[in-house]
Amino acid sequence: MADAKKEYRLFISANDPSADVHCAGLIHALKTGGRDIEFVGIGGPKMAEAGCELIENTVGGAVMTYKAVAHAGYYYKLLRRIKGCLHERPFDLVIVCDSPSFNFHVAKAAKRAGVRTLFYVAPQLWAWGGWRIGKLRRCCDRLCCLLPFEEAWFTRRGVDATFVGNPLLDKLPADLTSFRKDYSAFDPRRARIALMPGSRLAEIESLWRPMQQIALRLKQQFRSPQFVAVTANEDRRALLERMQIPGFSCDYSVDSVTDTSDVVDFALVASGSATLEVASAGCPMVVMYQTNRILWHLVGRWLVHPKFFTLVNLLADRALVPEFMPYFTSIDPIVEKVAALLKNPEALNRLSNDLIDMVEPLTEKKAGREVARIVLDMLD
Repeated sequence: MADAKKEYRLFISANDPSADVHCAGLIHALKTGGRDIEFVGIGGPKMAEAGCELIENTVGGAVMTYKAVAHAGYYYKLLRRIKGCLHERPFDLVIVCDSPSFNFHVAKAAKRAGVRTLFYVAPQLWAWGGWRIGKLRRCCDRLCCLLPFEEAWFTRRGVDATFVGNPLLDKLPADLTSFRKDYSAFDPRRARIALMPGSRLAEIESLWRPMQQIALRLKQQFRSPQFVAVTANEDRRALLERMQIPGFSCDYSVDSVTDTSDVVDFALVASGSATLEVASAGCPMVVMYQTNRILWHLVGRWLVHPKFFTLVNLLADRALVPEFMPYFTSIDPIVEKVAALLKNPEALNRLSNDLIDMVEPLTEKKAGREVARIVLDMLD
């Protein structure tokens, strides 16, 4: 266990809004441990508010997969700054959170600087890119897994892995009975539907317009559904407003995935961690992810081999919610599926209960506390 009298310095690398939230929670958990720890790193406003000295605010420009190449120059310069920081100032531990395409480089730089590294959020090598397991073994000292099955998968491959729970569920009670929705008096003509196009720019660019188009199609079928779009922050809200298409209108809610899911009847959700938050509110959903058709057929379909793509379905180990991953140009199948569910209150009731049954066991572990314990062990 870490020496309570010693001063420690940690470097934290986070590149998107969800990682910013996860790491802010970890900082708060470590501060309650009574240790004198200085936090330095890259991240966003949540980490800064928690007390981390940011050498760069990286949250505003988070990207995914293919479009990351357009930002290569920015990340190359950022990595050089991080390497300089690791060599100029002594650090006791480097924590990298998600964004493995960039954070593998950060972890490698930490190793070269002689600093131990903790991965907070396991890279999904079990889904694709399994050949990178050797790279992970070389640059990762401890791995914190958010999915129950990941601990055994990585341990079998020589990585010191621990299932820590999911930080998105840290604030939830163990009993989620109150979140089970009742559709016995549900009228689809007055459905309340949430649109959640994600927090990363690439997600918003590919999903926000088709989500609006789906909403307009649903409005044609049902009399007066109401729509609310959930954004990660005010900047993202402004972006969605600028990208709003003619004829579409909605309310906006900031940083409220769980709260909004609790009060709506249905949700269209970008694939990712938000699906688990929506599930924790017992909210039926359809999950979407769009990618480049040519690149998918040339590369993606041969590299990605999970049984399911959506986090909720992976955890349930069955097709619990409809997933359209990837879909390309036609929204027709999505509109048909959403409309069919909205016309079936019994199916909505069943889905709400199944989602709660899936999430409840995951609330037992509190990720912030578990990761903080591992960090203190590594500082010993």
